[in-house]
Amino acid sequence: MIGLDPAIAARLKRNPDGLVAAIAQQRGTGEVLMMAWMDDEALHRTLTTRRGTYYSRSRQQYWVKGETSGHTQYVHEVRLDCDGDTILLVVDQQGAACHTGDRTCFDADTLLKPEG
Repeated sequence: MIGLDPAIAARLKRNPDGLVAAIAQQRGTGEVLMMAWMDDEALHRTLTTRRGTYYSRSRQQYWVKGETSGHTQYVHEVRLDCDGDTILLVVDQQGAACHTGDRTCFDADTLLKPEG
């Protein structure tokens, strides 16, 4: 079985559970949609299929965004931050990104509003 490119895997700084934070951002607008977790296999699947694939810590299994809801993510670009501990997915999101049905996971709870 072919997995994640070893050159990419070597650059990742994983947490103690072997996971890296992944941020999904809307292509064109820059809107931050959601945060989820990836391990090497989830990243490999995302890079090869261009479908946002993540690892569920609670269910301890992989999930593809939109597989059950129909709210899919087509991945245009994947970037690794300078520290190697966060992945950015630039996506076209169809429908809600949040499991609550909100457009983004950051719609419901504003802790500090813009001035003015």
